[in-house]
Amino acid sequence: MSVTGPHTTTAGEEAIATRDLTRAAAGRRAGANRRILLGLLVPAVLLALWQATTAAGLFSPVQLPAPSAVLAAGVDLAQRGTLWTHIGISTQRVLLGFGIGAALGLAVGALVGLSRAADALLGPTIGAVRAVPSLAWVPLLILWLKIGEDSKVVLIAIGAFFPIFTTVYLALRHVDKNLVEAARAFGLNGLRLLTTVQLPAVVPAIFSGLRLALAQAWLFLVAAELIASSMGLGFLLTDSQNNGRTDRLFLAIILLAVIGKTTDALLGIAERKAVARWA
Repeated sequence: MSVTGPHTTTAGEEAIATRDLTRAAAGRRAGANRRILLGLLVPAVLLALWQATTAAGLFSPVQLPAPSAVLAAGVDLAQRGTLWTHIGISTQRVLLGFGIGAALGLAVGALVGLSRAADALLGPTIGAVRAVPSLAWVPLLILWLKIGEDSKVVLIAIGAFFPIFTTVYLALRHVDKNLVEAARAFGLNGLRLLTTVQLPAVVPAIFSGLRLALAQAWLFLVAAELIASSMGLGFLLTDSQNNGRTDRLFLAIILLAVIGKTTDALLGIAERKAVARWA
């Protein structure tokens, strides 16, 4: 005969709790699967319309190649071994530029967001530089950094810097002042206050900025690969335009969309884990 106290969990209660957790996990998986299927609905409809349009001959193959022609162009480049090189080089450039731009954006955004003096000193200049179009940086970067990888990565970093800077700056400006004062009352100041209270309070905003910065990095990639590139998806895009290869042009656009969405989804997974842990 077993004796159970008021706080003792019986085997039956443990079984019920396990069953409820299993059902909740199954429900979350089912919800995630439904969301994925709904997300694939619009691309499937667009693909069907694309196929129907080309089959009806509404456009010439030069204007709008069939999906099968785009797929064949991808298979051809893959068999030659150049497709994976294009993808790998572009992804490397984006990740390097995004990492540098995001780190600087986080640091400068925290500085300007926490210091009124830094805001007054740096805010107007950063706002003016943010208004400069991406292509306007190209000739200057060629002049300063030549046509190697450095100029391309720096241009992508410039594009990634501003979204994360803006979101961190604005989020820190709106952190609950009562929360900050309470932390100071417990002896937290300076870097400890930033890392213990202020940054965790703006974790969702930080990841929103990171996702915007990543999207901006992919946008700046095409401009970056205009700087005398011989490989990369941006180069494939412009080279296909110059040579009249609309099938490869569509292939480059689709690859940019798919890889960009994949990297955003991976960052979204990291965001959910970070928010669950720190926010």
